[in-house]
Amino acid sequence: QVGPVGSGGGLVQTGDSLKLSCTDSTRTLRDYSMGWFRQAPGKEREFVAAISWSGGVRDLEDSVKDRFIISRDNTKNTIYLQLNNLKLDDTGVYYCAAARWGTQGGRSVNDYDLWGQGTQVTVSS
Repeated sequence: QVGPVGSGGGLVQTGDSLKLSCTDSTRTLRDYSMGWFRQAPGKEREFVAAISWSGGVRDLEDSVKDRFIISRDNTKNTIYLQLNNLKLDDTGVYYCAAARWGTQGGRSVNDYDLWGQGTQVTVSS
């Protein structure tokens, strides 16, 4: 395993909710600031949310800040992304990523150097 692994995606309808999880069996994620990104077909990977190692600092992209919640449970070595009121534009592969050790991850993909396999979220009308 190279990096953290995301799960929880699926096929849902507009207005539905999903909860994505991200964990890593080979490293302790509480040591890292973590982020969620997504990539739609034909588009670049884009920032969705980030959380500091303690969970005290959280950042969400403007289009999701009223609908998504990022959280973490360090006792379970897991980061979560709660997706509420899903829209068609939320469709994409969602990736969790760990920021460079000792840094607070921002909104750039370049802030993160541990990426895992994504989980597909498909929203239909």
